[in-house]
Amino acid sequence: MRILIIENEVYLAQSIATKLSELGHICEMCTSTRDAIKSNIYDVVLLSTNINGQDFSPIIETFKKSIIILMVSYISNDTVSKPLFAGAKDYILKPFMIEELIRKINHYQDYEKLKKRNEAYDKYLTHTFSSLVGEHNFEGLEFPLFISSPYQKHADSFAFEYAKKKNLPLHFITLSDIKAMSEIESITENSLIYIIDLQILKKSERKALYALLENKKAIICSTDKIEDDEYEVIEIKSESNIFDQGEILPIEDYVKYIVLNYQHKFPDTELSKKLGISRKSLWEKRKKYDIVKKK
Repeated sequence: MRILIIENEVYLAQSIATKLSELGHICEMCTSTRDAIKSNIYDVVLLSTNINGQDFSPIIETFKKSIIILMVSYISNDTVSKPLFAGAKDYILKPFMIEELIRKINHYQDYEKLKKRNEAYDKYLTHTFSSLVGEHNFEGLEFPLFISSPYQKHADSFAFEYAKKKNLPLHFITLSDIKAMSEIESITENSLIYIIDLQILKKSERKALYALLENKKAIICSTDKIEDDEYEVIEIKSESNIFDQGEILPIEDYVKYIVLNYQHKFPDTELSKKLGISRKSLWEKRKKYDIVKKK
């Protein structure tokens, strides 16, 4: 990592830089905030709040995408509270062990990685589920909740949107995993469990699953019809009902479905290529099925 050390006590800055360099990090030092602002982009900024007469706000604003850790000799509103409120991540009290500093750096580096990954996942899921029309009704739900849908994505949308709306940690489990039962047993009541592939379990195995789910908040999905009378089952069907028939589709029905649902996502050249037909044939299909492509 590239680390900037802002410290007016040169011997201390050199000591920190030497130890961090031995661990493979690239370190640069400066003795004032004015010099620091002229520097490049860094992964970590170690900012000493002992520099008299210095305004730390420009530093925090300049390096707001970096991990800023305050190095303080005493805790006060000016040395800790205000910089943390402005965007610094944490502080460490002088004198400190280099191992504790590394622990803090690694912690926040891992946090930033997870934060970016979660943002990417959230963006991807929002995009993935955007093609599903309709809103889910989350009122009056009782758990465990069973969902029957031949189209897995509909159940996925329901579970992920519920977890997001209720701000619950979500545990995803497939019953095809041999460790699924032990994992379900270990999950606390304050989490939402999303379980798929109920259809692969035998009746005797389902009874064991239901016993584990007692007093737990769980959504269980099956791509087959669920016929357990003791539980309420939500059936979610796809918009066109094409995939709800449980049968192999005729080619013409499949082509009609693809054209209806994907003509706004792909240009005609690419869509016809994916279907293995010519653009002229695609035009003829639209005419035959009375499909209008909005511009």
